[in-house]
Amino acid sequence: MRGGLSPATLPFFRELGDLKRIYSAAAPGSIAERLFRDGWAALFDGQPPATVMKQVVAAALVAARLGDLDLAALQALGTGEQAVVILNRSFDEVTGDMDPALRARLRGALSSGRPAAGDVPAFVDKLARQPRAGVTCPGQPRIMLQPAENHAEHCLTVAVYGVVASPWYGADPVAVFLAGMAHHLHNADMPDSGYSGEMLLGGMLDTVIVNAREAAFRELADVPELEADVRAALAPIGGDETPEARAFHVADVLDRVLEIEQHLRAAQLTMGVVLDDYGLVHDGPVKAFHDEILATTGLSGRA
Repeated sequence: MRGGLSPATLPFFRELGDLKRIYSAAAPGSIAERLFRDGWAALFDGQPPATVMKQVVAAALVAARLGDLDLAALQALGTGEQAVVILNRSFDEVTGDMDPALRARLRGALSSGRPAAGDVPAFVDKLARQPRAGVTCPGQPRIMLQPAENHAEHCLTVAVYGVVASPWYGADPVAVFLAGMAHHLHNADMPDSGYSGEMLLGGMLDTVIVNAREAAFRELADVPELEADVRAALAPIGGDETPEARAFHVADVLDRVLEIEQHLRAAQLTMGVVLDDYGLVHDGPVKAFHDEILATTGLSGRA
């Protein structure tokens, strides 16, 4: 990843995208959805966007391997000072190819943990309830792939991808993060009908989007500095002229396509990959007996 965008970057992005599909009993919603909410809670509370960016992105990178075993969960389970050691180990396992300066900046935030939950503007929870349109095309029926991601999950993933991509273009990762977190503000009040719906709106499309986005911005009236920062971050992404816009669009288009790809990859998964490559029935005191059971029932493919 240090050399920039290439096919070698895709496995890392795929793994981070799966935070949309990792859940636990800790709280409702996927990890991606909850990181989106907690990131906005911190921003709405007036915390510096640079601090929120570091905490959210570092937490996402760690969660790629540890899931919901975050700092708070590890400490509650009695790991004490080893909690940060474990987080560092998980972080290092997935970030070895990241830009060194960005990597060091994010790693330093691990001891702070994820942002604390708090109050959020109404648009945040609306985006978590608003599903993405899926695959649409003018004149064609929608292709439904379930379960559908929601807009909170997409925005969080784009924000994280964008920060990872920011060094490739010399972009400010904080501005890219804010653009990712906010680029679908309009979908809080505008149900997503996809490309086909946008074409059917015709000349009213821009009006509808602007009105919906401004409704969300009114919820930020009490934090004018945040509103100004978000507006500034969104301003260039209508094109690709600035470094920040280019990093954002790398993140946005990759997440849009990788989200569909994961449905196709799941459909092509084989038992050989699960048992042999991933060791679903892994080493242990009863492994031989487990293998015998699978062979007897024909599940191993070796009977």
